[in-house]
Amino acid sequence: MTADPTAPALGGGLRDRLCQAAADLLTSEGWGRVTMARLAAVAGVSRQTVYNEIGTKNDLAEAVVLRELDRFLAGVTRSFDEHPDDLTAAIEDSARRVLEYAQGNALLHAVVSATHGADTELLPLLTTHSDHLLDGAKQVVADRVAGYRVALSAERLDACIDMVVRLVLSHVMQPSGEPGATAADIAFIAERVLR
Repeated sequence: MTADPTAPALGGGLRDRLCQAAADLLTSEGWGRVTMARLAAVAGVSRQTVYNEIGTKNDLAEAVVLRELDRFLAGVTRSFDEHPDDLTAAIEDSARRVLEYAQGNALLHAVVSATHGADTELLPLLTTHSDHLLDGAKQVVADRVAGYRVALSAERLDACIDMVVRLVLSHVMQPSGEPGATAADIAFIAERVLR
């Protein structure tokens, strides 16, 4: 997995250790080979400990994806912090950072290319069952945008945030160009709407 060198280190608790071990197994061997017993062995804990801490394999998949989402969102937060007076620049920088991180992210690529027929498919966590992902990303952006002067009603601003987040996620899932150029295009569109 390619780590964003600017992202803060995540906690080192048991849940984080289990998620990291699962991510390592997933990227090296595929989701179908991840079992709670193998995860327990890799993490050096009992299988019951894995079940107590994580729950089911579906819960594990969600925990791994949400943990990775936190890493992506740490970059978004950093971009807004680095551009406190320029919302368009903050949007462009955060989009670029997310797209660059996604470009070399082995875990994301493993999730996107998960084979059909596995006991649990991971791709729906990023697509059809992506409520947590979308809501989390939109909330982080909305919290950051609240510090800027924007001449839009709350409803229009929410719609703008929703569109920007969905557009960035679309390019994460199916890139169409270099991260910098794509981010500049997204910022161009956002700036026109925010005007």
